[in-house]
Amino acid sequence: MRNTKTRRAKPKKGLLNYAFIDAQNLHMAIGELGWKIDYKRFRKYLKEHYNVTKAYMFMGFKPDEQQMYSFLQDAGFNLIFKPILELKNGKVKGNCDAELVLQVMIDSKRYEKAVVVTGDGDFHCLIKYLKEEGKLKTVLVPSAENCSSLIKRILEGHLTLVSDLKTKIQYKSKPKK
Repeated sequence: MRNTKTRRAKPKKGLLNYAFIDAQNLHMAIGELGWKIDYKRFRKYLKEHYNVTKAYMFMGFKPDEQQMYSFLQDAGFNLIFKPILELKNGKVKGNCDAELVLQVMIDSKRYEKAVVVTGDGDFHCLIKYLKEEGKLKTVLVPSAENCSSLIKRILEGHLTLVSDLKTKIQYKSKPKK
């Protein structure tokens, strides 16, 4: 006897958009502009402007940064870490490109559209793929100076600069008493 029951898709409760954030690219580029991001305000911006229900932030893991990680999680970010490598010259390497791409693909059936935050040309093929599949909401590029020409070319001028959001998401230190 054949089973004639069909599976019903769960009803969608509005658009579910996910953000995938290249934390090092964002932090370094904004730092070069001389200001810092208020990550609570940034998370709120993602939710209000792009209906981002889940925001992943990809970064190298440093054990002594636990307080910052807790703050980012409290602000509403899902953190994905990669162990860092300390190079012979004293520099630290914690490139998370593969982790970001993998998470985009793992979650691809769970979100309607992706918001990608990076200016790194290594994500050219991912951005192109998402655009072709109709899964790309937008790319938030930290700054024009740190945006790969590959990304500029594929988006044909349709990108948002995080640097243009300074008045909305800049960290403002509290006056000392």
